[in-house]
Amino acid sequence: MITTFPARSAGPLLEISGLKLDLPAPKHGTGRRLLHGIDLTVADGETVGLVGESGSGKSLTARAVLGLLPDRAETSGSVLLDGTNVLTADRARLRRLRLSTAAMIFQDPRAGINPMRTIGDHLTEALRLGEGRPAAEARARAVELLAAVHLPHPEEHLRQYPHEFSGGMLQRVMIAGALAGSPKLLVCDEPTTALDVTTQAQILDVLAEQREQRAMGMLFITHDLTLAAAFCDRVYVMREGTVVEHGAASRVLRRPTDPYTQRLVAATPTIEVTGDEPRERAVLDGGGGEHTPVLDVHDLAKTYQLRGRGPLRAVAGATIAIPAGEALGVVGESGSGKSTLARMIVGLEQPDSGTVSIDGAVQSGRPRTRTERLRHARRIQMVFQDPYLSLDPRMSVGRAVEDALRLHHPGIGAADARAQVLVLLGQVGLVEAHAQALPRTLSGGQRQRVAIARALAIEPAVLVMDEATSALDVSVQAQVLDLVSDIRRDRGLTVLFISHNLGVVRTVCERTVVMRSGEIVESGRTVDLLSNPQHEYTRLLLDSVPRAEPDRVA
Repeated sequence: MITTFPARSAGPLLEISGLKLDLPAPKHGTGRRLLHGIDLTVADGETVGLVGESGSGKSLTARAVLGLLPDRAETSGSVLLDGTNVLTADRARLRRLRLSTAAMIFQDPRAGINPMRTIGDHLTEALRLGEGRPAAEARARAVELLAAVHLPHPEEHLRQYPHEFSGGMLQRVMIAGALAGSPKLLVCDEPTTALDVTTQAQILDVLAEQREQRAMGMLFITHDLTLAAAFCDRVYVMREGTVVEHGAASRVLRRPTDPYTQRLVAATPTIEVTGDEPRERAVLDGGGGEHTPVLDVHDLAKTYQLRGRGPLRAVAGATIAIPAGEALGVVGESGSGKSTLARMIVGLEQPDSGTVSIDGAVQSGRPRTRTERLRHARRIQMVFQDPYLSLDPRMSVGRAVEDALRLHHPGIGAADARAQVLVLLGQVGLVEAHAQALPRTLSGGQRQRVAIARALAIEPAVLVMDEATSALDVSVQAQVLDLVSDIRRDRGLTVLFISHNLGVVRTVCERTVVMRSGEIVESGRTVDLLSNPQHEYTRLLLDSVPRAEPDRVA
């Protein structure tokens, strides 16, 4: 099938001028201005980055391009998309623009695809209903699109459901769906945030290839300045609904002029070895003069039996040891076994073989009695990637921390417990007012701080952090990482830190292990792994990290 791409436009493909957006006042309140006169352009074949912290207005600006505005929003200025002002276009014109001129890729592909329908249904629906293509032609086009984003078995994939795909594969499906109408402009809202570095590199390669083939403009939203500098031609930096700096991507990253941009750049973790990495700490004596690790894992293994697919080896012979007060990083792609290893160490999964010893106590099966469960919880706690899922949405965050505190310290009085809650929240950078807040009223970074405070209330010997900062913007991530460092220094806490972000691991961990297909393929001092990797897979991970190209500096 021959695919025709839209003709190039004479002026800018996208031109936003003086865009202001206000939310009107509620019955007993005041209105809010969310966007303060945004000016932005995107040309054919150009990739423009939109960067800034959560709440800076990036996604709101991007959604305005397709007319996806909040209810009752009041706007002024103009958003010219291929010559049409989106702000004044009627519904029919907006529908045509969304079908053939601009498309959008969202951060979480699982939120945009109906889990009850096949991938084929998802891809062919817009082609059949929007463009009026016959079913056979729509199916052939869907196969072509899946092949274009390098999914290995396009025909077979049409019959599959979203739950059968990894996050990276599903993001490719979302890209294929967005490309169905051959758009002139592709709006990408954090499309690689939760992906590991190799999958992120693959997705970026797909996007770059489609951009070149179609002379397609791209508006790329991200909070990762290094990624923006590597992938975008120009970037706009947003803060509180205002553009504070814009220019050539590499120049903004390397020579920022605005103080806010400078702070973002300073907070961005890097894999470059600079000499300020965490130093290995002296191993504390475990009694009797022997150096006993606080966490000692030997030959741990886990295999899952999948119906119709045979066995899946998740972890094979993993052995790690972490001295008191040290942080060990575990890195690898999605599916490498990192989270399964963590869940076995914490006791959420039972290993097929091997041993786990925490603070001198060997785990033997799942704790059965209440006393055993409490004793185990005091040895080790886990902070998950999404704190919202681990907090009761009906319970104030102060109550959540207090319940954990009183459960594990039954002799504490109510007044003392509430006072200790405020101390714990203060240690993670929250104030007394946050104690009364419900989780949904807090930002992602604030919720993650609450999850850490609740874990620390139990005073565990080991804290496991499973991708605990992957969804946070760079400044909040830096705050959480500083918090972990402070707690380690003050409490001598031992940390198992799981991440696909090698720059974050460089910041936090003295030592690192690299996992691939359930096996630890390399381990050692973090600075050595980053500066002189020995295994080809470690080199692949490092090569996949985005870097700004010197010749793009302007």
